[in-house]
Amino acid sequence: MSYLRPRQLLLLSLLAGFLTMALKTLAWYLTDSVGFLSDAIESLVNVAGASFALMMVTLAKRPADEQHPFGHGKAEYFSAAFEGGMIFLAALAIMFTAVERLLNPQPLLALNIGIALTVLASLLNLAVGLLLVKGGQQHQSPALEGDGKHLLTDVWTTAGVVIGVVLAALTGFIWLDALVAILVALHILREGGSILFKAINGLMDRALPAEQIATIEQIFVELGNRQAQFTHLRTRAAATQAFAQADLLVPGDWSVERAHQLADAAEQQLLSLGVQLTVHIEPLDYNSSDNRLLNPTVH
Repeated sequence: MSYLRPRQLLLLSLLAGFLTMALKTLAWYLTDSVGFLSDAIESLVNVAGASFALMMVTLAKRPADEQHPFGHGKAEYFSAAFEGGMIFLAALAIMFTAVERLLNPQPLLALNIGIALTVLASLLNLAVGLLLVKGGQQHQSPALEGDGKHLLTDVWTTAGVVIGVVLAALTGFIWLDALVAILVALHILREGGSILFKAINGLMDRALPAEQIATIEQIFVELGNRQAQFTHLRTRAAATQAFAQADLLVPGDWSVERAHQLADAAEQQLLSLGVQLTVHIEPLDYNSSDNRLLNPTVH
């Protein structure tokens, strides 16, 4: 379990991003390897992504206001979308450089130092990436999880770059350096697509996870009885925030206070789970089709 808060984790990611970018840029400068250059460009994306994620997490924590009555939680999805877009731009830059080097091969220099610097940067990314993914899952933060997965992807791409550069040096096939860079570009394009899909899905009011919905339904069943019934449950997630709406059907002879107490009890129990519930109270007509238990198929 991560004991760091989202803002602290993103500050750590930003610091690590600047350090790894410096190490990888130095490795590229010393070796003139386009493979190492592709790795350095991806590190630049890490820094830009972490910076934007930090801004969006700060915005997401702002309380609700008149213009945003449900809060600012969805701002985090813009961070994931921004990082996915940055990955696409980085992939295009890498592809352009790699194709040019493939057509005009250049000798590789000072590989031992370059490889050592790159491996050191990769180990740093691995440690920070694991922290971010765990923190993102713990805090239900798409910004943290997206940034962490990007860093872990960077670890694998760095490993591929190092292998490709070593093979190019050992075999004398310098074009392998450029080929590895192209493969890196294709790989991060796939990762960028995944991050973008998740961001877009979040902005479309995705329902809460099935296990969380099942817990809510169980609470409704326990609170309800033959007289009062919760029905028409609808849920949505907004980054770290969770919302639910439901109808409460009560007998027509119930007082407003009695119905309100039952609705309050449901709202308080869900609030303890981190879900903000809104209950709409309706009279229950025992001769109507509305006399039914919670319908779990409508979320």
